Amino acid sequence: MKNFSFCVLMICLGRTICCDAQATIDSFRMYRDVKITLDIPSYQYKNTTLILFALPNGNTTAQTMGKKVLPGDDWHFDIQHIKAQTSFLRSKLKQNVVVAYLENNYKSWPLWKQKHPDFTAEIRHIVDTLYGIVPSKNKTIQLNGHSGGGSFIFGYLAGIEKIPAAIERISFLDSDYGYDSSYYDKLKTWLKQYKKATLAVFAYNDSVALLDGKPFVSATGGTWYRSHLMLRHLQKDFSFKQPKNDSLIFYRATNNQIAFFFKTNPDRKIFHTQQVELNGFIHSVLFRTTEEDKGYDYFGLRAYSKFIE
Repeated sequence: MKNFSFCVLMICLGRTICCDAQATIDSFRMYRDVKITLDIPSYQYKNTTLILFALPNGNTTAQTMGKKVLPGDDWHFDIQHIKAQTSFLRSKLKQNVVVAYLENNYKSWPLWKQKHPDFTAEIRHIVDTLYGIVPSKNKTIQLNGHSGGGSFIFGYLAGIEKIPAAIERISFLDSDYGYDSSYYDKLKTWLKQYKKATLAVFAYNDSVALLDGKPFVSATGGTWYRSHLMLRHLQKDFSFKQPKNDSLIFYRATNNQIAFFFKTNPDRKIFHTQQVELNGFIHSVLFRTTEEDKGYDYFGLRAYSKFIE
């Protein structure tokens, strides 16, 4: 389908964008305090993947997209580079990759949810709206997010009876702080019912990490504990193998649907953003595809440097 159809849909949402043969960036608002920025490619392929990337706490969309940093620039522009990682993905995948950056006025999805008593219905409406405006008959959704962005994903899960087939992948990039057993049955049913359903979880040992010489998460409040809790729940219903165990510990379901990527932390450092920066977003999308580990290493050197604008 031509980009013109997308333009018409965006006009209906109150935005007019200029479409050409290259990728287009534009944004619009929902609920007044939610800013949605779309990175839209030219539609060349039959299949389309829509990745909803919920922003981490304290970051703007521009910072999350990233850019070449100049003297005096805010350091946040150099810690995620989701836009460059998206360009890397487009160079690998034979499908249209659309990324929707999800930001709110509070720069915090946990805080936004506190301000919105009906947040489950509103998040569901955001997801449904974005899925509806993508002009492709063959399309799937990936829910992705870093840090507090995981709160958006859990808000969506809380508002639905079952995860629909259109959700093909859920990735937590050091962002599953809010996980508890109440979400497990929905995740298990989704994974059991749909063979293409894929879950990827990234965490480092934040339970021992120090900030200014002091711990900053509780023993059970960080992603290290919450991710291991999710893994223990899944191990009751899925079998896992452990293909790698050194500074990086990987657990992978034998049917390839699920993977956990754990970074050990003997020196008690903070690896919160490095999990994204060091090809984490790329790996969250390419895990379980034919392009997995091709041209990049998770927690290796930036594989997307040439795409940074």
